[in-house]
Amino acid sequence: MRGSGKPFLHTSGSSVIGDDAGGNALSPRIFGEETPFVVEAGKQARHAIDQMVLSAAAQGVRSAVLCNSMIYGAGAGLHADSVQIPPLVAQARQSGVVRIVGAGVNRWSNVHIADVVDLYARVLDAAPAGAFYFVENGEASYAEIGAAIARRLGLGPVQSWSVEAATPAWGEGQSRYSFGSNSRVRAQRARSELGWQPRHASVTAWIENDMPLA
Repeated sequence: MRGSGKPFLHTSGSSVIGDDAGGNALSPRIFGEETPFVVEAGKQARHAIDQMVLSAAAQGVRSAVLCNSMIYGAGAGLHADSVQIPPLVAQARQSGVVRIVGAGVNRWSNVHIADVVDLYARVLDAAPAGAFYFVENGEASYAEIGAAIARRLGLGPVQSWSVEAATPAWGEGQSRYSFGSNSRVRAQRARSELGWQPRHASVTAWIENDMPLA
């Protein structure tokens, strides 16, 4: 193993760079590991944990932070579901209508759970101390994701909710900073440093062809 000390991994999320677009604007900003960004006040605590883990490298801990984007696919562990697509699907099944926040032009980077697992193993084996990695392989808008869910479930056109209307169903934090935000990143370091080559490239294809129906 490279680096010093025992490996210690911390999972973060790319919502830390999420904006407050309400689903109605596409952000042109795309972040790599070296791109500076300003963390909004409501996310400072989470960012502080990331920085604490990374700084542990100076004390002999081989620490690393993996900043996941939208994860899709069925997990093989205790929790099979991820945290973004399943709530959209659950609401659609309950109401008979797929709903998104705003126009859904906001985009999120995404990654399949199998590729996440592969990267975690690579980080444990070979990441240097104090490493920070974005985890992604592609991106999609919420309008595209909602339309794919509607096709998979055989439902009609996607309908729009404001953040305020979506909050009773999903909570304000989820509605505003997940379903209504942009979070566009590129996992440059994992590819160049660890040889990571994710195999799954389309969240909408997975939804339409492989997403469980029960």
